[in-house]
Amino acid sequence: MANTYKRLGAINPSANTQTNVYVIPAATQSVISTIAICNQGANSTTYSLALMPSSIFASPAGAAHFLVKNAALAGSDTIFLTVGLTGNAGSVLVANTPNASISFSAFGSEIT
Repeated sequence: MANTYKRLGAINPSANTQTNVYVIPAATQSVISTIAICNQGANSTTYSLALMPSSIFASPAGAAHFLVKNAALAGSDTIFLTVGLTGNAGSVLVANTPNASISFSAFGSEIT
């Protein structure tokens, strides 16, 4: 099995739109080690993150899938979450925020 360490995904989603940060490719397992959340705006806002199984990723995140829900992030601030999430092929890391000034980046490894 080969491990590839890399930035797994990065997005700057539209406001109030659940958006895929990273979709685990077919025939792959993944470890998401760090997620960076950067508020590029001057005002405080909130964000949510969820890891959803492939069977329901097109639906809004359910309560059981949230990693973080409506966490506050100050203006012009960045937070790094060191998490060690594991996922199977097709699982999806999704993000949502009421403010389009937040960007999300996921770092980790893919195992093929």
